Amino acid sequence: MKRPHANLFAGILISILILAGCTKKEEPAAPTPPVVLVTTAEQADVPIFSEAVATLEGSTNSQIYAQISGYLLRRNYNEGTQVKKGDLLFEIDPKPFQANLDKATATLQNNQSQLTRTQQDLARYAALVKSGAVSQQEYQNEVQTVQSAQANVDAAQASVTSAQIELSYTKVTAPITGIAGKAMVQAGDLISPSLQLTTISALDPIEAAFTVTEQFYLDNTDRINRVMQIPQNDRPESIELLFGDGTPYPKKGRFEYVNRQVQTSTGAISVYALFPNPDNVLRPGMYAKVRGITQRITNAVLIPQRCVSELQGIDQVVVIKPDNTAEIRNVVTGDQVGPLWIITSGLRAGESVVVEGIQKCQAGSPVTPEPYVPDTPTSATNAAPAAPANP
Repeated sequence: MKRPHANLFAGILISILILAGCTKKEEPAAPTPPVVLVTTAEQADVPIFSEAVATLEGSTNSQIYAQISGYLLRRNYNEGTQVKKGDLLFEIDPKPFQANLDKATATLQNNQSQLTRTQQDLARYAALVKSGAVSQQEYQNEVQTVQSAQANVDAAQASVTSAQIELSYTKVTAPITGIAGKAMVQAGDLISPSLQLTTISALDPIEAAFTVTEQFYLDNTDRINRVMQIPQNDRPESIELLFGDGTPYPKKGRFEYVNRQVQTSTGAISVYALFPNPDNVLRPGMYAKVRGITQRITNAVLIPQRCVSELQGIDQVVVIKPDNTAEIRNVVTGDQVGPLWIITSGLRAGESVVVEGIQKCQAGSPVTPEPYVPDTPTSATNAAPAAPANP
Protein backbone atom coordinates (compact mmCIF):
# COMPACT_ATOMS: atom_id res chain seq x y z
CA MET A 1 0.00 0.00 0.00
CA LYS A 2 1.45 3.35 -1.14
CA ARG A 3 1.94 6.16 1.36
CA PRO A 4 0.34 9.36 0.04
CA HIS A 5 2.58 11.72 2.05
CA ALA A 6 5.74 10.24 0.63
CA ASN A 7 4.51 10.62 -2.92
CA LEU A 8 3.55 14.21 -2.34
CA PHE A 9 6.98 15.07 -0.91
CA ALA A 10 8.74 13.45 -3.87
CA GLY A 11 6.65 15.48 -6.33
CA ILE A 12 7.42 18.77 -4.63
CA LEU A 13 11.17 17.97 -4.57
CA ILE A 14 11.21 17.16 -8.29
CA SER A 15 9.39 20.42 -9.08
CA ILE A 16 11.92 22.48 -7.13
CA LEU A 17 14.84 20.86 -8.90
CA ILE A 18 13.26 21.45 -12.31
CA LEU A 19 12.63 25.14 -11.52
CA ALA A 20 16.15 25.63 -10.16
CA GLY A 21 17.63 24.18 -13.36
CA CYS A 22 15.59 26.55 -15.49
CA THR A 23 16.56 29.79 -13.56
CA LYS A 24 19.31 31.91 -15.27
CA LYS A 25 22.34 33.06 -13.27
CA GLU A 26 22.24 36.91 -12.82
CA GLU A 27 25.36 39.06 -13.61
CA PRO A 28 26.68 41.44 -10.80
CA ALA A 29 25.84 45.13 -11.32
CA ALA A 30 28.65 47.36 -12.78
CA PRO A 31 30.20 49.80 -10.22
CA THR A 32 29.21 53.46 -10.49
CA PRO A 33 32.06 55.65 -11.87
CA PRO A 34 33.58 57.76 -9.09
CA VAL A 35 32.64 61.43 -8.89
CA VAL A 36 35.51 63.88 -9.45
CA LEU A 37 35.55 67.70 -9.50
CA VAL A 38 37.01 69.19 -12.65
CA THR A 39 37.92 72.61 -13.99
CA THR A 40 38.78 73.91 -17.42
CA ALA A 41 42.33 75.02 -18.20
CA GLU A 42 42.25 78.77 -18.79
CA GLN A 43 44.22 80.80 -21.28
CA ALA A 44 45.15 84.39 -20.42
CA ASP A 45 47.85 87.05 -20.58
CA VAL A 46 49.35 87.22 -17.09
CA PRO A 47 51.94 89.43 -15.41
CA ILE A 48 54.74 87.72 -13.51
CA PHE A 49 55.73 89.43 -10.26
CA SER A 50 59.09 89.19 -8.52
CA GLU A 51 59.65 90.12 -4.91
CA ALA A 52 62.57 90.50 -2.54
CA VAL A 53 63.21 91.41 1.09
CA ALA A 54 64.31 95.03 1.43
CA THR A 55 65.88 97.19 4.11
CA LEU A 56 64.78 100.80 4.30
CA GLU A 57 67.42 103.52 4.43
CA GLY A 58 67.39 107.30 4.31
CA SER A 59 67.87 108.55 0.77
CA THR A 60 70.59 110.76 2.29
CA ASN A 61 72.20 110.05 5.67
CA SER A 62 74.36 112.81 7.07
CA GLN A 63 76.54 112.04 10.09
CA ILE A 64 77.11 115.26 12.01
CA TYR A 65 80.56 116.00 13.48
CA ALA A 66 82.03 119.12 15.01
CA GLN A 67 84.97 120.66 13.13
CA ILE A 68 86.59 122.18 16.22
CA SER A 69 87.25 121.19 19.83
CA GLY A 70 85.39 122.93 22.63
CA TYR A 71 82.75 122.60 25.32
CA LEU A 72 79.15 122.09 24.23
CA LEU A 73 76.83 124.84 25.45
CA ARG A 74 73.45 123.55 24.28
CA ARG A 75 71.46 121.37 21.90
CA ASN A 76 68.97 123.39 19.85
CA TYR A 77 66.73 120.75 18.25
CA ASN A 78 64.25 118.14 19.41
CA GLU A 79 65.48 114.61 18.87
CA GLY A 80 63.49 112.59 16.37
CA THR A 81 61.93 115.63 14.69
CA GLN A 82 62.41 117.10 11.25
CA VAL A 83 64.97 119.84 10.81
CA LYS A 84 65.57 122.01 7.76
CA LYS A 85 68.84 122.67 6.02
CA GLY A 86 70.64 125.45 7.90
CA ASP A 87 68.80 124.97 11.23
CA LEU A 88 71.00 125.35 14.31
CA LEU A 89 71.63 121.99 15.98
CA PHE A 90 74.42 122.54 18.55
CA GLU A 91 76.34 125.48 20.03
CA ILE A 92 79.94 125.18 21.22
CA ASP A 93 81.41 127.74 23.64
CA PRO A 94 82.57 130.56 21.28
CA LYS A 95 84.68 132.59 23.76
CA PRO A 96 88.11 131.05 22.95
CA PHE A 97 87.45 131.41 19.24
CA GLN A 98 86.18 134.97 19.61
CA ALA A 99 89.39 135.80 21.45
CA ASN A 100 91.47 134.31 18.62
CA LEU A 101 89.50 136.40 16.14
CA ASP A 102 90.03 139.57 18.16
CA LYS A 103 93.75 138.87 18.36
CA ALA A 104 94.00 138.19 14.63
CA THR A 105 92.01 141.36 13.88
CA ALA A 106 94.35 143.46 16.03
CA THR A 107 97.38 142.01 14.27
CA LEU A 108 95.82 142.79 10.91
CA GLN A 109 95.14 146.38 11.91
CA ASN A 110 98.74 146.80 13.13
CA ASN A 111 100.14 145.37 9.91
CA GLN A 112 97.86 147.59 7.84
CA SER A 113 99.19 150.64 9.71
CA GLN A 114 102.76 149.57 8.99
CA LEU A 115 101.89 149.06 5.34
CA THR A 116 100.39 152.55 5.15
CA ARG A 117 103.55 154.09 6.66
CA THR A 118 105.89 152.23 4.31
CA GLN A 119 103.76 153.18 1.32
CA GLN A 120 104.02 156.85 2.33
CA ASP A 121 107.80 156.51 2.70
CA LEU A 122 108.03 154.89 -0.71
CA ALA A 123 106.12 157.81 -2.25
CA ARG A 124 108.66 160.28 -0.79
CA TYR A 125 111.58 158.15 -1.96
CA ALA A 126 110.15 158.07 -5.45
CA ALA A 127 110.26 161.88 -5.63
CA LEU A 128 113.75 162.07 -4.08
CA VAL A 129 115.28 159.48 -6.39
CA LYS A 130 114.27 161.57 -9.39
CA SER A 131 116.11 164.60 -7.98
CA GLY A 132 119.12 162.51 -7.01
CA ALA A 133 118.66 163.17 -3.26
CA VAL A 134 118.59 159.40 -2.57
CA SER A 135 120.25 156.57 -4.41
CA GLN A 136 118.50 153.98 -6.52
CA GLN A 137 119.56 151.34 -3.99
CA GLU A 138 117.85 153.17 -1.14
CA TYR A 139 114.71 153.42 -3.25
CA GLN A 140 114.75 149.66 -3.99
CA ASN A 141 115.19 148.92 -0.28
CA GLU A 142 112.06 150.92 0.45
CA VAL A 143 110.17 149.02 -2.26
CA GLN A 144 111.08 145.76 -0.57
CA THR A 145 109.94 147.15 2.78
CA VAL A 146 106.55 147.92 1.30
CA GLN A 147 106.33 144.44 -0.20
CA SER A 148 107.20 142.87 3.15
CA ALA A 149 104.56 144.99 4.90
CA GLN A 150 102.01 143.92 2.29
CA ALA A 151 102.88 140.26 2.89
CA ASN A 152 102.37 140.78 6.63
CA VAL A 153 98.94 142.28 5.96
CA ASP A 154 97.99 139.33 3.72
CA ALA A 155 99.09 136.84 6.37
CA ALA A 156 97.18 138.69 9.06
CA GLN A 157 94.10 138.77 6.83
CA ALA A 158 94.37 135.00 6.38
CA SER A 159 94.58 134.58 10.15
CA VAL A 160 91.46 136.70 10.58
CA THR A 161 89.61 134.60 7.98
CA SER A 162 90.71 131.38 9.69
CA ALA A 163 89.59 132.69 13.06
CA GLN A 164 86.23 133.73 11.60
CA ILE A 165 85.74 130.24 10.13
CA GLU A 166 86.60 128.57 13.43
CA LEU A 167 84.20 130.89 15.24
CA SER A 168 81.44 129.96 12.78
CA TYR A 169 82.10 126.29 13.55
CA THR A 170 80.87 126.87 17.09
CA LYS A 171 77.36 126.81 15.60
CA VAL A 172 76.70 123.35 14.12
CA THR A 173 73.90 123.54 11.54
CA ALA A 174 71.96 120.95 9.55
CA PRO A 175 73.50 120.26 6.12
CA ILE A 176 70.28 118.67 4.80
CA THR A 177 66.56 118.59 5.53
CA GLY A 178 65.51 115.43 7.33
CA ILE A 179 64.83 113.69 10.62
CA ALA A 180 67.48 114.38 13.27
CA GLY A 181 68.33 111.41 15.45
CA LYS A 182 69.36 111.08 19.07
CA ALA A 183 72.09 113.45 20.24
CA MET A 184 75.26 111.57 21.12
CA VAL A 185 76.54 114.40 23.36
CA GLN A 186 75.15 116.50 26.18
CA ALA A 187 75.67 120.08 27.31
CA GLY A 188 79.03 120.43 29.07
CA ASP A 189 80.74 117.64 27.11
CA LEU A 190 84.12 118.37 25.58
CA ILE A 191 83.59 118.12 21.85
CA SER A 192 86.27 117.08 19.36
CA PRO A 193 86.17 116.58 15.58
CA SER A 194 86.33 112.79 16.03
CA LEU A 195 83.12 112.68 18.12
CA GLN A 196 79.85 112.14 16.24
CA LEU A 197 77.11 114.48 17.43
CA THR A 198 74.05 112.99 15.70
CA THR A 199 72.72 111.75 12.33
CA ILE A 200 70.20 113.32 9.99
CA SER A 201 68.34 111.19 7.46
CA ALA A 202 66.33 112.48 4.53
CA LEU A 203 63.21 110.31 4.56
CA ASP A 204 61.12 111.73 1.74
CA PRO A 205 61.73 109.91 -0.46
CA ILE A 206 63.09 106.93 1.45
CA GLU A 207 65.35 104.31 -0.11
CA ALA A 208 64.65 100.57 -0.20
CA ALA A 209 67.74 98.40 -0.67
CA PHE A 210 67.35 94.77 -1.76
CA THR A 211 69.33 92.12 -3.61
CA VAL A 212 68.62 90.02 -6.69
CA THR A 213 70.56 87.12 -8.11
CA GLU A 214 73.16 87.64 -10.78
CA GLN A 215 71.06 85.59 -13.22
CA PHE A 216 67.98 87.68 -12.50
CA TYR A 217 70.01 90.82 -13.21
CA LEU A 218 71.31 89.38 -16.50
CA ASP A 219 67.80 88.36 -17.56
CA ASN A 220 66.54 91.90 -16.98
CA THR A 221 69.54 93.96 -18.09
CA ASP A 222 67.77 95.40 -21.14
CA ARG A 223 64.79 96.57 -19.07
CA ILE A 224 67.08 98.07 -16.42
CA ASN A 225 69.12 99.96 -19.02
CA ARG A 226 65.97 101.37 -20.60
CA VAL A 227 64.74 102.65 -17.25
CA MET A 228 68.14 104.13 -16.39
CA GLN A 229 67.93 106.34 -19.50
CA ILE A 230 64.78 108.00 -18.13
CA PRO A 231 65.29 110.98 -15.74
CA GLN A 232 64.74 109.73 -12.22
CA ASN A 233 61.69 111.89 -11.48
CA ASP A 234 60.02 110.70 -14.70
CA ARG A 235 60.46 106.97 -14.08
CA PRO A 236 57.23 105.00 -13.61
CA GLU A 237 56.07 104.34 -10.07
CA SER A 238 55.64 100.59 -10.52
CA ILE A 239 57.26 99.01 -7.43
CA GLU A 240 55.07 97.94 -4.52
CA LEU A 241 56.17 97.79 -0.89
CA LEU A 242 54.67 95.34 1.60
CA PHE A 243 55.06 95.51 5.38
CA GLY A 244 56.04 92.45 7.39
CA ASP A 245 52.40 91.44 7.92
CA GLY A 246 51.69 91.63 4.18
CA THR A 247 49.90 94.99 4.33
CA PRO A 248 50.71 97.04 1.23
CA TYR A 249 52.16 100.53 1.58
CA PRO A 250 49.71 102.88 -0.18
CA LYS A 251 52.30 104.64 -2.34
CA LYS A 252 54.33 102.97 -5.08
CA GLY A 253 58.02 103.57 -5.66
CA ARG A 254 60.31 103.97 -8.63
CA PHE A 255 63.52 102.21 -9.60
CA GLU A 256 66.65 104.15 -8.56
CA TYR A 257 69.81 102.27 -9.58
CA VAL A 258 71.77 99.01 -9.48
CA ASN A 259 74.98 98.85 -7.48
CA ARG A 260 78.30 98.79 -9.32
CA GLN A 261 79.31 95.19 -8.52
CA VAL A 262 78.09 91.70 -7.72
CA GLN A 263 78.82 90.47 -4.21
CA THR A 264 81.42 87.75 -4.71
CA SER A 265 80.42 85.94 -1.50
CA THR A 266 76.73 85.58 -2.42
CA GLY A 267 76.51 86.06 -6.17
CA ALA A 268 73.86 88.74 -5.62
CA ILE A 269 73.73 92.38 -6.64
CA SER A 270 72.13 95.25 -4.72
CA VAL A 271 69.26 97.21 -6.23
CA TYR A 272 67.72 100.43 -4.89
CA ALA A 273 64.25 101.97 -5.19
CA LEU A 274 62.77 105.22 -3.87
CA PHE A 275 59.35 105.50 -2.21
CA PRO A 276 57.42 108.68 -1.38
CA ASN A 277 57.25 109.14 2.37
CA PRO A 278 55.61 112.52 3.05
CA ASP A 279 54.37 111.57 6.53
CA ASN A 280 57.65 109.91 7.56
CA VAL A 281 55.81 106.64 8.27
CA LEU A 282 58.70 104.63 6.83
CA ARG A 283 61.89 104.78 8.88
CA PRO A 284 65.48 103.60 8.29
CA GLY A 285 66.14 100.06 9.46
CA MET A 286 62.64 98.75 8.75
CA TYR A 287 62.32 95.47 6.84
CA ALA A 288 59.75 95.08 4.11
CA LYS A 289 59.16 93.36 0.79
CA VAL A 290 59.32 95.02 -2.59
CA ARG A 291 57.42 93.63 -5.55
CA GLY A 292 57.17 94.49 -9.21
CA ILE A 293 56.22 93.05 -12.58
CA THR A 294 59.26 91.60 -14.32
CA GLN A 295 57.58 89.73 -17.17
CA ARG A 296 54.29 89.38 -19.04
CA ILE A 297 53.35 86.00 -20.53
CA THR A 298 50.82 85.98 -23.36
CA ASN A 299 48.33 83.13 -23.89
CA ALA A 300 49.47 81.31 -20.78
CA VAL A 301 47.65 78.07 -19.86
CA LEU A 302 46.62 78.16 -16.18
CA ILE A 303 45.15 75.59 -13.81
CA PRO A 304 44.77 75.50 -10.00
CA GLN A 305 47.88 74.30 -8.18
CA ARG A 306 45.77 71.54 -6.60
CA CYS A 307 45.49 69.87 -10.02
CA VAL A 308 49.20 69.10 -10.13
CA SER A 309 50.70 66.12 -8.33
CA GLU A 310 54.32 65.02 -8.33
CA LEU A 311 55.52 61.48 -8.89
CA GLN A 312 59.26 60.80 -8.80
CA GLY A 313 60.08 64.39 -9.74
CA ILE A 314 57.57 64.48 -12.62
CA ASP A 315 54.52 66.76 -12.47
CA GLN A 316 51.28 65.11 -13.55
CA VAL A 317 47.64 66.04 -14.03
CA VAL A 318 44.53 63.96 -14.68
CA VAL A 319 42.76 65.03 -17.88
CA ILE A 320 39.13 63.99 -18.45
CA LYS A 321 38.59 63.10 -22.10
CA PRO A 322 35.31 63.72 -23.96
CA ASP A 323 34.15 60.15 -23.21
CA ASN A 324 34.54 60.84 -19.47
CA THR A 325 37.56 58.58 -19.06
CA ALA A 326 40.70 59.64 -17.17
CA GLU A 327 44.09 60.22 -18.78
CA ILE A 328 47.25 60.60 -16.67
CA ARG A 329 49.40 63.22 -18.36
CA ASN A 330 52.90 64.58 -17.64
CA VAL A 331 53.13 68.37 -17.69
CA VAL A 332 55.80 71.05 -17.24
CA THR A 333 54.96 73.83 -14.81
CA GLY A 334 56.17 77.42 -15.02
CA ASP A 335 55.63 80.35 -12.66
CA GLN A 336 52.97 80.50 -9.98
CA VAL A 337 50.26 83.12 -10.40
CA GLY A 338 48.39 83.30 -7.13
CA PRO A 339 46.74 79.87 -6.58
CA LEU A 340 47.36 78.92 -10.22
CA TRP A 341 50.18 77.21 -12.09
CA ILE A 342 51.27 78.26 -15.54
CA ILE A 343 51.56 75.06 -17.61
CA THR A 344 54.23 75.47 -20.27
CA SER A 345 53.90 72.00 -21.81
CA GLY A 346 51.56 69.00 -21.78
CA LEU A 347 48.19 70.72 -21.55
CA ARG A 348 45.99 72.78 -23.87
CA ALA A 349 43.56 75.52 -22.96
CA GLY A 350 40.00 74.27 -22.71
CA GLU A 351 40.84 70.75 -21.52
CA SER A 352 39.14 69.45 -18.37
CA VAL A 353 41.46 68.73 -15.46
CA VAL A 354 40.66 67.01 -12.17
CA VAL A 355 40.96 69.24 -9.10
CA GLU A 356 39.54 66.95 -6.42
CA GLY A 357 39.38 63.16 -6.57
CA ILE A 358 42.71 62.58 -8.30
CA GLN A 359 43.31 59.49 -6.16
CA LYS A 360 40.10 57.93 -7.53
CA CYS A 361 41.30 58.09 -11.12
CA GLN A 362 43.08 55.38 -13.06
CA ALA A 363 44.26 55.64 -16.65
CA GLY A 364 41.38 54.81 -18.97
CA SER A 365 38.84 54.39 -16.17
CA PRO A 366 35.45 56.12 -16.43
CA VAL A 367 34.58 58.92 -14.01
CA THR A 368 31.63 61.16 -13.29
CA PRO A 369 32.90 64.73 -13.69
CA GLU A 370 31.26 67.57 -11.84
CA PRO A 371 32.34 71.25 -11.96
CA TYR A 372 34.76 72.49 -9.32
CA VAL A 373 33.65 75.71 -7.62
CA PRO A 374 36.48 77.40 -5.68
CA ASP A 375 35.81 79.33 -2.46
CA THR A 376 37.32 82.48 -4.02
CA PRO A 377 37.80 83.46 -7.67
CA THR A 378 40.98 81.99 -9.14
CA SER A 379 41.07 83.66 -12.54
CA ALA A 380 44.43 84.93 -13.72
CA THR A 381 43.25 88.54 -13.48
CA ASN A 382 42.36 88.25 -9.82
CA ALA A 383 45.21 85.99 -8.79
CA ALA A 384 48.19 87.62 -10.49
CA PRO A 385 48.80 90.56 -8.12
CA ALA A 386 48.43 88.43 -5.00
CA ALA A 387 51.21 85.87 -5.32
CA PRO A 388 54.43 86.90 -7.02
CA ALA A 389 57.25 84.57 -7.99
CA ASN A 390 60.60 84.93 -6.27
CA PRO A 391 63.44 86.20 -8.46
